[in-house]
Amino acid sequence: MAVNTSKQEANAADKQRAARIRPRDAASLLLIDRSGSELRILLGKRHMRHVFMPGKFVFPGGRTEVFDGRVSAFSELAEADRTKLLGGMGSRPSVQRCRALALAAIRETYEEAGLLLGRRHDDPSRIKHPDWAAFSERRIVPDLSMLRYFARATTPPGGSRRFDTRFFLAFRDAVAEILPEATGPSQELEELCWLPFAQATRLDIPEITRLIIREAETLLGSNPSLAPGNPVIQYRMKYGRFVREVF
Repeated sequence: MAVNTSKQEANAADKQRAARIRPRDAASLLLIDRSGSELRILLGKRHMRHVFMPGKFVFPGGRTEVFDGRVSAFSELAEADRTKLLGGMGSRPSVQRCRALALAAIRETYEEAGLLLGRRHDDPSRIKHPDWAAFSERRIVPDLSMLRYFARATTPPGGSRRFDTRFFLAFRDAVAEILPEATGPSQELEELCWLPFAQATRLDIPEITRLIIREAETLLGSNPSLAPGNPVIQYRMKYGRFVREVF
């Protein structure tokens, strides 16, 4: 009985620790191809070696890194997007943190999908961090004005990993260069594919990914040029329920 009690206490302690895990800032990019008669969205399959969502189709994305917010940009975030990001940062708002989120979305899209978003520039020397070397070598400077902030989702308590993910939209037109390998250097995503929205939602994807795809489709239906000023949709746990909020 004592052994069973000890196990129960240990399990309860583990659950309490998991509930206290603070979500880490993360960013994800929904890249939209509008070159044909039907909009298509980019997804890739997570490698089976991953602990977090192995084998699932997802958008490029990941957590922010300390250096991301210090990277120079060709143009900054639209004021409306920056204001929405700042308004959701609680007690730790900063423009650098806003920039880190947008730049993480661009960096992760390169690392996972081999796509470099930005503009050609004669002097990319301000980008000196190793994580951004590919941009500097190709004389590409990220352009944050090409991104539109439109959704946010926080991993529910209880898991060993939690993320507070901000989702951005951008058009494929923003891609300045594509790696010839047709994948990113991290090789975290396999089977990269551009699919119509309806087809994308039928893949093996997390439910939150399906919801975000539908939110993107709705936004593009009412705002096809992605002009600034759109509402931001937020999914999170509130009083034990998974809720959708609009800001």
